[in-house]
Amino acid sequence: MTDHTRRRTFLKRGAMTVSGIVLTGCGVLDAPRRPDAAAGADAGAQRRPLRADGTPVRTIDVHAHCVVPQALTLMGMDVFALYPRTMRGGQENVIVIEERLAQMDAQGVDVEVLSINPFWYTQERTLSARIVRLQNEKLAELCAAQPQRFAAFASLSLQHPDLAVRELDHAVRTLGLRGAAIGGSVAGVDFADARFHPVWAKAEELGATLFVHPTGTPELAQHFRGNGWMPNVIGYPLETTIALQHMIFEGVLDKFPALKICAAHGGGYIAASAARMDHGCFVNPGACAHGPALKRKPGEYLGQLYFDSLVFTPEALQNLVRQVGASQVLLGSDHPFPWSARPVAHVLATALPEADKAAILGGNARRLLGLLT
Repeated sequence: MTDHTRRRTFLKRGAMTVSGIVLTGCGVLDAPRRPDAAAGADAGAQRRPLRADGTPVRTIDVHAHCVVPQALTLMGMDVFALYPRTMRGGQENVIVIEERLAQMDAQGVDVEVLSINPFWYTQERTLSARIVRLQNEKLAELCAAQPQRFAAFASLSLQHPDLAVRELDHAVRTLGLRGAAIGGSVAGVDFADARFHPVWAKAEELGATLFVHPTGTPELAQHFRGNGWMPNVIGYPLETTIALQHMIFEGVLDKFPALKICAAHGGGYIAASAARMDHGCFVNPGACAHGPALKRKPGEYLGQLYFDSLVFTPEALQNLVRQVGASQVLLGSDHPFPWSARPVAHVLATALPEADKAAILGGNARRLLGLLT
């Protein structure tokens, strides 16, 4: 078997073949080895139609991941070295779509909105453009083959904003993707920087959602040494919090009031620290005097943002809803990374009203992303 043949990957469903996607977890470059993706799911669960207040609920998970091996190869990376468990006894790598769908069924998830964490933000124009176009075409191919089960967020070359504007337009208008997945910053540059304004303007024009997923804080590596996987456990939500806070305090959300932003991992710490943001400008007004005059109190901008439900306990989810409103929270699992093996059960376990649960499980995502499922 040739190396070229060994490295081909497929998604298969019956006679249908979708080439070039591995449905695997986020954190491609730094994730610890883990058990099989299905290990956390309730393997004995039977998929039943979900109802709230007697109304059928179609569940939509906005935080799920995959990778495109060919895109990694363009950067000299090998998905099979990063994820050796995907190789089956040295045979040609085949990811059967029924396996992913079975995992989704066991979780109670009807639709996954797939995204790829950006690993290309330091690449030059030509290579970055090739990577994101390849990924977006493969994601669109999968979504077209399984429109009742998958949607996707596009990849963008944000380090080259003019390319990002064109790719976002192509991804949404031509490929039918639902917006774009972005990191927490771009090679150390915060999203509030004016160079990114054309991208936010295009997203606002298209009604496209931007899914903010952190990628790491290498500048804090020294502080994150030791046990506890702190670069992820602390660093990821911190990165998201900083990204969102800059967009608030630097006036991005005032400049683009219709911009739709959904933040992974419950938005990091920003909901819990909203009151502190408000008091900070009151206690030390000089620290808030160098930026634009905001139209609202900082904490009030949380009502302009969306958040996934990945906050681990029913009490934490209830607190998030109290802070931002049920209309701003969407189902998220980080599948197949085992942060939340039972995302639907997590929402159902809260003491929230049935209407709020139904909105979080699918209604909000259907409205935000324009899904017809």
